[in-house]
Order: sequence, then C-alpha cells, then structure tokens
Amino acid sequence: MLQAARHTAIVDAVQRERVVRVTDLAQSLGVSAMTVRRDIESLEEAGLVERIHGGAKLPGDARTHEPGFEQKSTQAITEKQAIAAEAAKLVKEGSAIGLSAGTTTYELAKLLLDGPRITVVTNSIRIAELFHHDPGTGRRGTSVIVTGGERTPSDALVGPIATSALKQLHLDTLFLGVHGMDAQAGFTTPNLQEAETNKAFMASARNVVVLADNSKWGTVGIASIAGLEDADELITDPGLGEEARRVLADGVGKLRIAEA
Repeated sequence: MLQAARHTAIVDAVQRERVVRVTDLAQSLGVSAMTVRRDIESLEEAGLVERIHGGAKLPGDARTHEPGFEQKSTQAITEKQAIAAEAAKLVKEGSAIGLSAGTTTYELAKLLLDGPRITVVTNSIRIAELFHHDPGTGRRGTSVIVTGGERTPSDALVGPIATSALKQLHLDTLFLGVHGMDAQAGFTTPNLQEAETNKAFMASARNVVVLADNSKWGTVGIASIAGLEDADELITDPGLGEEARRVLADGVGKLRIAEA
C-alpha cells in the first residue's frame, strides 16, 4: 500500500475509533509496526493525529479544558437521549439513585420526571432545578437531595462539602457522567475536585452505571475517577467503534449499547 493510502486509512481509523493501536493498524494495513510508527509521526507533524504510547489518538484533547453546560448540551444530543432512555429502564420504584452532574444524566433526569417514585441525590444544579420546577414531582412522592458544594463551569457541585455529604449516604444505583474514557486512564474528568466528589459518589452506591456517548472514548482528563473495571455497567451508543467496544466489554462489568 502506498504511503498516501496508508495515511488516509490511519486518519480514517483515528477519526472513527478516536484511539487506535499500532499493532492493529499494522495488521489491517499489511505493513510492519515500524512503518506505522513512521506514518503516525508524519501525521502528527501535519496535525492530523497525536501520538500516544502504542498508538495514536485524535489531536487536541485538552486535559484541563472543561466545557460549560450549554456547550456540552448541544453535542451528540441524539446519542445522549438514547443512552438516557436505556438507563431509565434500570430505575425501579422506591429506589434511591444518584445522578452526577452532566448533560447525559440531565437527559435521564428529564425522563424520570414522569417515572417511578424515587429518591434522587445529585450534585448537579441543572438537575436539581429541573425537579424543583416540575409541579408534579412532589405529588408523586419523589424527593430530591442536593449535595451542596462549590460550583464548576459544568454546573456541578464539588469539593469537601459535596464529598462529605455523599459519604453519609447509601444509594441503590449511581448514574455517572464522565468527561472521558480510555483503556489505560479509565474514567476521567478535567476538574480535580469533581474527581474526588465522583469517587465519593461511587463509594456510596451499590451499583455504578456510567453513561458515556462514543465521543468520550479516547478523551483523557487530568484527573482519574475510576478504572473501567469499577463500573458495574456502561451504557453507550452504536457510534462506538469495534475496538473500543472490545476494550470496554473486557473492562466494565456489562456493556450496553443503546439503540436510537
């Protein structure tokens, strides 16, 4: 295969999978791993990919950049709604659930407004406001507990107050939104305090269900929340590449693909 054709194939694979391994590329292209590494070096110089240990990823994923809620809420909306619909099937009458801050968990909260009678614990200002402004919530007996804490750009409440509150609670299921998921880094966030708060959230729950659309694969924030193996379930969408599905299916307790 000519170099130009290899470069096109590598860029296509990175855009499709977000993260690709040298060994997989070498096998699919029918060339040596050394050739693939040289190709990746050339593509990195052109700004088309970014080299990582053993492979390549999409360029420009900032470790500490934290998009605001409004910006994130316009991204992958169809996928997030499908994931939320799948997650809603796991919520049972009378259960105590946690909803971490995030736009996918927000979509789940909207569905739960008309769902079973439950107790909701959240560190999301947006989710708390959603239930507060719904006139039917109180009549159904659903109660909402807000952790308190310091506000982040994504409207999460984090820090010692939020973490301390969560350590005193016992939840049936936590639905956790994440900034990124990666084979090595696991689930991550660009906010150090949010990582600590989410760890406390996970410790308070009997079951942890991560909600993450395919765009989160290969994104690595500065702070780790947990390893892939710490999620009892992961719900994502059909846009997730085959390699990512394989890694996640081996890592998490159960992988669910939410059909649109």
